[in-house]
Amino acid sequence: MGNTITDTDFNFPNQKNIYKGKVREVYQLADGILVMVATDRLSAFDVVMPKGIPYKGQILNQIATKMMAATADIVPNWLMATPDPNVAIGHACVPFKVEMVIRGYLSGHAAREYKAGKRMLCGVEMPDGMKENDKFPEPIITPATKAEKGDHDEDISKEDILKRNIVSKNDYEVLEKYTQALFQRGSEIAAARGLILVDTKYEFGKTKEGKIVLIDEIHTPDSSRYFYADSYQERQDRGEAQKQLSKEFVRQWLIKNGFQGLEGQTVPEMSDEYIKTVSDRYIELYENIAGETFVKADISNINERIEKNVLNYLKE
Repeated sequence: MGNTITDTDFNFPNQKNIYKGKVREVYQLADGILVMVATDRLSAFDVVMPKGIPYKGQILNQIATKMMAATADIVPNWLMATPDPNVAIGHACVPFKVEMVIRGYLSGHAAREYKAGKRMLCGVEMPDGMKENDKFPEPIITPATKAEKGDHDEDISKEDILKRNIVSKNDYEVLEKYTQALFQRGSEIAAARGLILVDTKYEFGKTKEGKIVLIDEIHTPDSSRYFYADSYQERQDRGEAQKQLSKEFVRQWLIKNGFQGLEGQTVPEMSDEYIKTVSDRYIELYENIAGETFVKADISNINERIEKNVLNYLKE
């Protein structure tokens, strides 16, 4: 399936360590700088799939960095530069051990919990009488504890976060405020593209000066769910599934093929043909979310290209 980048082993000047997440690999340099490489790995149900998806890393990195630029006036972020299509460089931060998930609609995980009869999610009440993909009266924040690679993220309430001192009360209030502001801005950007931002997650960290900043990805199809606005109401009225922009289509394919990340389940084989459709779908996601044509980077030797671009930036 052409060239993909699924693993890296760079050795940048003044490199201290490397952290490998589900999709991103983060190189920490001695001067408080992080080099974050977005790989082509695909993660679903907190499991990394065996094969990479061409251009996926470039797509995620470019959406995230564009969205950071578009929200920097309301929430500070870690980003300094993007010297390569797959790379973001920024300030090292101490990450908060929670993901701030915000939901405007009853979809995905929330809908699955609701269908199972639950009306409380992360200590937040969900109204009775809703059907899947209905809009909540107000967006709800349903945090998750951050998992190490391969483990499932877990729902957690604000009360438990504070009780267990995972985040201090003052810091949590800032995270809540930033989450609401980012979701509001993200919804406005989506609306201008004919989309609805359904739900998303944000991650935050603290700089060495003690400033809370947005880190990692923002408003990408891996961290967010989008619906097409023009057909939303009609589909709801008819009780039809929403046409959506997110990696939910991969999750649905996996479920159909008997995989939900549960113990004893095996990841189904992804053929080259299927992987191409996933790559094409990610390009469609990019063009809809970013509102511009996707320009494919040269993938003849991705590792070499990344190394050269990062080294040139660090020299400057």
